[in-house]
Amino acid sequence: MKYFDLDSENTQLLLIDFQEKLFPAVCDDSKTARNVQTLLKACETLQIPVKYTEHYPQGLGKTIPQILEAIPKDSRRFEKIHFSCCDEPEFETFIRYAGRDRIVIAGIESHICVLQTASDLLSREYRVFIASDACSSRKMEHHAEAMDILRSMGALVVPTETIVYRLLRKAGTSAFKTMLPLFK
Repeated sequence: MKYFDLDSENTQLLLIDFQEKLFPAVCDDSKTARNVQTLLKACETLQIPVKYTEHYPQGLGKTIPQILEAIPKDSRRFEKIHFSCCDEPEFETFIRYAGRDRIVIAGIESHICVLQTASDLLSREYRVFIASDACSSRKMEHHAEAMDILRSMGALVVPTETIVYRLLRKAGTSAFKTMLPLFK
């Protein structure tokens, strides 16, 4: 990816599969959840659309409460059974609904659903930004390998804080003042 061209007008957040039966098994689950909550607060503050998926929720449960409670009320949920969200027939319509071509992704597991979805979004000409510390896998080496692969494919892989500061653009605004306590 050539440019770090995120702003609140062209960006949407996609959360992938932060579910009750999956999430407790991933590495650094509490840190990952905090970073997702930070992304959600930034989206709420900057009025950035949020979309979230649940993979086979009948078996894997719903989105975990600490994330679900932070998701803005007007966010859209998408149920899936494919590992890549893009393999679901209605996903293209779902993701295009916001009319924004920059997609920040946070999710689990990094080496399965996050990797496959991000790869497919890149092939469809979306600009993909991975919040590396808001993604995880059951094994840290799987997460690290997925981040390396995504970087080589053209996704920008950076920490949550980097994404939020890029979206904020400058200090001194009410949005900056709202977000600052989360980084202290």
